[in-house]
Amino acid sequence: MNNGGWMVEKIIEKVAVDEEWVVLIKHAKKIGISMDEIRQFLNDTGHKA
Repeated sequence: MNNGGWMVEKIIEKVAVDEEWVVLIKHAKKIGISMDEIRQFLNDTGHKA
């Protein structure tokens, strides 16, 4: 069984999600939210930074 296609799809999916996070973080920084505040928010809500 060839799982190569599945792995490529997962990598593409992860890149897309990472790009969304980058956009969100850039927007947050643009409106004056610091990286420390972003990290604190992610930690407080149970997400990993």
